[in-house]
Amino acid sequence: MKCKLFILFLVIAIFNSCSNDEPINNQDNPTVINKAINRQLTGTSANDLLSGDFYKNMVVEVVYVEGFKPQDATITNFVNFLQQRIYKPEGITVEQRAIPSPGQDVYTIEEIADIERQERQFYNNGTEIAVWAYFSDGKSNNDAPDNSTVVLGSAYWNTSFVIYEETIQGLSNSPFEPSRTLLESTVIFHEFGHIFGLTNLGTPMQTDHEDLPDYPGHCIVDTCLMYWATESSLGISDISNMSSPPDFDSQCLADLQANGGK
Repeated sequence: MKCKLFILFLVIAIFNSCSNDEPINNQDNPTVINKAINRQLTGTSANDLLSGDFYKNMVVEVVYVEGFKPQDATITNFVNFLQQRIYKPEGITVEQRAIPSPGQDVYTIEEIADIERQERQFYNNGTEIAVWAYFSDGKSNNDAPDNSTVVLGSAYWNTSFVIYEETIQGLSNSPFEPSRTLLESTVIFHEFGHIFGLTNLGTPMQTDHEDLPDYPGHCIVDTCLMYWATESSLGISDISNMSSPPDFDSQCLADLQANGGK
């Protein structure tokens, strides 16, 4: 399992570094939009997201497959989470919409990115920074064949992440399982922690707390939001005993604050 997680992390890093597109003309705005700005390595926009130095507001584009809409309380929790950590003096806007199913049971991260290329409408524009959040009706191809471990979410570009909503629905809202809102919120917060550049993915560490060599990009503190198990089904039992998502530990918070966040 440790090797598998490392390979997934490495594949995503290589995939990110090869992404590039030409600028386009947005039909709703004559400004030329360079989509490639939103297709960079995970963590490279951490300071832009955390601080209000250049980008003054944020738009979060929540796109979900019909029938796999995240809980309203989850979106409220997500906005609250962002407001606690980032400086955006002109506010945070959430745009939600449904799309038809792409028609697959299993998705690679490359296929998820292709869906974004086809469906994403909001990109960085002027002093507005844009985030894409996709809720999938299929599972990750990195799930174990026997489903002993499954992937709940993945951050794959600097402003993009996917939540495997079908998988989350199958692991929540039943006895001995967390509520759907709690599980969705926890996984979203964790993936956005990676977009914030944690751990050591673009936000410099103030102290050495990356979980090397087994879980690069994750915090070594097992109670921290950025602990590796939080984005895996292996962390479900711990989440079931919580009333709210885990928070960043003091070392991750120090990293975010040093990189422009709250």
